[in-house]
Amino acid sequence: MTIHTFTPSHYFNVLATVPPVLRLAPGDAVHTTTVDAHGIDAERRQVTPPGNPMTGPFFVEGAEPGDTLVVHLDAITPNRTYGWSGVMLAPNVVDPSFVAELPWPPAGTRRRGEWHVDVAAGTATLRDPVVPGGMVLPLAPMLGCFGVAPADGEAISTATSGPQGGNMDYRGFVAGVTVYFPVFAPGALFFLGDGHAVQGAGEIAGTGVEISCDVRFTVDLQKGRRIAWPRGETASHILTAGNARPLDQALQHATTELARWLQEEYGLSPIHAQTLLGQAVDYEVGNVFDPAYTMICKLEKRWLAA
Repeated sequence: MTIHTFTPSHYFNVLATVPPVLRLAPGDAVHTTTVDAHGIDAERRQVTPPGNPMTGPFFVEGAEPGDTLVVHLDAITPNRTYGWSGVMLAPNVVDPSFVAELPWPPAGTRRRGEWHVDVAAGTATLRDPVVPGGMVLPLAPMLGCFGVAPADGEAISTATSGPQGGNMDYRGFVAGVTVYFPVFAPGALFFLGDGHAVQGAGEIAGTGVEISCDVRFTVDLQKGRRIAWPRGETASHILTAGNARPLDQALQHATTELARWLQEEYGLSPIHAQTLLGQAVDYEVGNVFDPAYTMICKLEKRWLAA
């Protein structure tokens, strides 16, 4: 195992088959940094155009189409005190009759919330706009956008998501989680970025508390393990991510992937797996703002131990 320290000098607004910034062996770890969704770094400098700029890609030796890339999210730490967010619900998450009542900014302007992020205290404090009684939220740093190069040489915007991962904005992608991606290109070509200090389910205001981060991750490789959609594992759950629009299609992808996982790799019969899911499954909304929505399908590991 080698621990690499990588300082990015350029970023990507697409997931694509492009020259890698670093070559890794399975088992290697990387310390690196990400900029925020608008391309602002730890020093609050605009260093790249906005649109979820990604650090990477990282080439994993031996990874080939049909394999599975394993990414352990070891640490995600905001590296500045300034965060920003949306301050209005996205029009698509409320009734059409309520859209006119949203706190729209003056025409031609866009208002942001400004937050003070205190990593030592574990808090994000809203500074502007000022609200009665103030607003202090506990930190839960996560990666909103990360994934691998898509199939067939495609270049897919970091505004959206798909089988390759991408802008899933699932608030459960925190430190300590292991994420599995299908490999579509030699080396897998892993990208990461779009750090959030905290975010509610669904990213229903169009952002989390957007911030740059220091990230440590470790890669591994599962040869010949073919999956269709991103998967994840926590201390308590296994989970799958479906990315599509409409939302029911994202749910279908996630549910199918978890059913296949139980049947193909845990050895459950179709009736066993599907009856268990029917009575014990959990769902979470990852994102309902981006061009593709994200649904998470989860199952507690205790049912598998039984």
